[in-house]
Amino acid sequence: MVWQAQTQTMATQAQTDANRANAQLSTGPTTDDGKATCSKNALKTGLTGRTVLLPSDEPELYGAHIEQYMNQHNPVGDAERELVQAIADTSWRLARIPSLEAGVYALGRLEFAELFPEEDPGVRKQLIEAKIFLAYQRQLKNLSLQEGRLRRQREQDLAKLKELQKEREEKRQQRLTDIANQYRAAVHAEEEFDFDQFGSEFTVAEIELRALDIEPLLFAEWAAEQEALKQQRRRKAA
Repeated sequence: MVWQAQTQTMATQAQTDANRANAQLSTGPTTDDGKATCSKNALKTGLTGRTVLLPSDEPELYGAHIEQYMNQHNPVGDAERELVQAIADTSWRLARIPSLEAGVYALGRLEFAELFPEEDPGVRKQLIEAKIFLAYQRQLKNLSLQEGRLRRQREQDLAKLKELQKEREEKRQQRLTDIANQYRAAVHAEEEFDFDQFGSEFTVAEIELRALDIEPLLFAEWAAEQEALKQQRRRKAA
């Protein structure tokens, strides 16, 4: 339906949100000019298109939102960081939908404020809400479709991220096992092992614990020798 023009004095943020919803949630045009216009409308709501921030959004809040997701998922490497960014952006867009839906209803209440004057106030309110739903059914339905699309996209990106992080962790654990086996070989050969060369990857404790997981009695001989030395010192002291 055609959105009715409102007077300047009646303009509210809710109306602005509703107008954005209507501009965004129209049937797709077929001409080049129409497609260009549709693209601009998509960017206005931020539900589609590449631009995430709207002029009404606060960059500081968006930055804090992104930082929260980065801290939560701890991405490593460009691929993981790009996925976390995409997940955060999708969540940002999803958070906008309730405001757009509220804007549609707010505009409808202004548009239909004079209807059903003879009805009981409680009934009249319900009738106006029903009128709004029927009048803007297409816009509200499309908002719901956009929400479903965004949620599916977020779930897909989350699945990809988990898979990448799982593969990275598996490689890390295999690397730790390989280093622990080198350490075990050094222990059996009674050679010094240079932990520093792996300091940026694993701590000494991580390497030793993995070596003990593989060979629980790795230090049994050393422990027996230490115990014998203790007994010897005790006998001398006596």
